[in-house]
Amino acid sequence: MFDVIIIGLGPAGSTLARLLNGKKVLCLDKKNFQPGGFEKPCGGLLAPDAQKALARFDLNLPKSVLVDPQLFAVRTIDLASGLIRHYQRFYMNMDRQKFDHWLQTLIPASVQVVTGAQRTRLSRRPDGMFEMFYRCGAQEHTAVARRVVGADGADSLVRRTFFPRYRVRSYVAVQQWFKETHTSPFYSCIFDSQETDCYSWSVSKDGYFIFGGAYPAAGCRARFERQKKRLETYGFQFGAPLKTEACRVLRPSGWREFCLGENGVFLIGEAAGFISPSSLEGISSAMISAQALAAALGSSPGLAEHRRYAQGTFGLRVKLWSKLLKCPFMYQPFLRRWVMKSGLASISINR
Repeated sequence: MFDVIIIGLGPAGSTLARLLNGKKVLCLDKKNFQPGGFEKPCGGLLAPDAQKALARFDLNLPKSVLVDPQLFAVRTIDLASGLIRHYQRFYMNMDRQKFDHWLQTLIPASVQVVTGAQRTRLSRRPDGMFEMFYRCGAQEHTAVARRVVGADGADSLVRRTFFPRYRVRSYVAVQQWFKETHTSPFYSCIFDSQETDCYSWSVSKDGYFIFGGAYPAAGCRARFERQKKRLETYGFQFGAPLKTEACRVLRPSGWREFCLGENGVFLIGEAAGFISPSSLEGISSAMISAQALAAALGSSPGLAEHRRYAQGTFGLRVKLWSKLLKCPFMYQPFLRRWVMKSGLASISINR
C-alpha cells in the first residue's frame, strides 16, 4: 500500500518524487538507461526557463550531463522563402538521457523506484484505491495506492485511462542521429509549411548530428524524409542514420487543453498539457508543476488537494497560454517572413 504511485520519471516525475517528504511513494518508469532502451526524441537543449527552474531548487548541473559544443546562436531557416537568420540563444547543450538519469539520482532512498517497468493495467477499485499492474521482465507485480500521478508524457496511460475524452493538439516527433561531418557544428530551427505547421530542429552533439521535427501524424515519416532532402540544398549533411527515435508530442492550443486530473488522479508535466506551444519546451513546466503538486498534497486525499494544485499551477497555465500570442509570428508564413526580413533581434555571422 502506497500513498502515491508516480508513473513516469522524466523531469516531472523525478522532481515530484524528490519533494514528497513523509509519504510512501512508488515510482514506475519504462526507461532503464541501458543501450537500446527507450530514449525520448529531444534536441537536448536546456532552455533559460529550465535553467531558472533548476536554480530555484538550488540544483547545480553536473559536468557529466553537458556535451560539446556549447552553441550560442540558432540558425533559423524558412524553407518556403529561403530566408536565413541567426539569433542569439542561451541554451545549454546536454545529453538528455544523462539529464533524466541525474534527476533520478536525486530521489531519496526512502522512495521505491522501479525502472524498466512495463505498465499493463491501471484501475480504480470499488473502495476508491488505485491498483497498478506492471511487469518487470517475466514477472508481473501489483501495487495499490491512495493517489496516482501521471508524469508519463504526451501518450500518458493515466490520462488515457481516467480521462479518455480529453483531447489536445498533438504531433509525432521523429528524430535521427548521424555521424557529424559538418566542418562547423551548428544548431538550427527550420520552418517548412509544406510538411508541418510546427517546426524542425538540428543540433551538433559530441561528434553526432541530430535532426528531428514535429509533424502531423498522417505521413509523418514521409514528411520527415522529404524535409531532409530539401535541407541538403542548404548544406545539411545526413549520411546513414545511426538510430531513429519517435514519440507523440503535445502542443496545446487553448486553456481547455490543460488537464490537471480529479478524484485522486493528478497529471503533471506534458501529461497535463504543460508544454510551450511555441517552442515545445517542457522541462521547466514539468518541474514547476511537480513542485505545485508536492505542495498541494496533504495527509489525506480529497477535493482540497485538487483545489490547491489548480491554484498552484494557475500562473504556469497563464504563462503557457500567453505563449499562444507569440505563435503567429513564428508559424504564420507571412508574419514569420516579415519578422525575418526586418532582421529584428538577429545577429550577423562573420566567417
